[in-house]
Amino acid sequence: MTKLGPSAEIDWSNDVFREMKAREISLVATVPDGGLTRLLNMCEDDHATRVVTLTTEPEGVGVCIGAWLGGKKSLLAMQSSGVGNCINALGMPATMRAPCLMLVAMRGQWGEFNPWQVPMGGATRPALEAIGVRCFDVDAPNRIGETFAAAADLAFHGGFATAVLIGQRAIGAKGFGRDD
Repeated sequence: MTKLGPSAEIDWSNDVFREMKAREISLVATVPDGGLTRLLNMCEDDHATRVVTLTTEPEGVGVCIGAWLGGKKSLLAMQSSGVGNCINALGMPATMRAPCLMLVAMRGQWGEFNPWQVPMGGATRPALEAIGVRCFDVDAPNRIGETFAAAADLAFHGGFATAVLIGQRAIGAKGFGRDD
């Protein structure tokens, strides 16, 4: 398997992790995804950050709301294919005006090899916006940290659900048997 995508010099995971620490985000709920591996490993290695591996993405909404009720800041990290699973659960932060910060690795976009990923990739933003989530698209690796910071600040200061949608141009497209 090869990846098409950004150069190795830009490590957006460090930028996001730095912004997480600056905002005292101490819990990450996730259904792990290859595009988020580096960031999730950094969180696992940090003794001040708890990583909760989920069986399904909607559990993460409950974990994040529970963390907020307990005075902690959290992040829900997942792939775009899991967003559709969360729509009903995302009614909770909308109703409670509770922060729910999401980091979403997009699929079904630039360089996608799997046609199964395309429908949800195209529906992710409209589905999230329909339930009241404020979405922040980012395709440039050097912009992911600052975009994450803006979404986190809106979530935690305003009581909103927000989602940073990291495009495949920034993460790198997955592929089978292609030469770069």
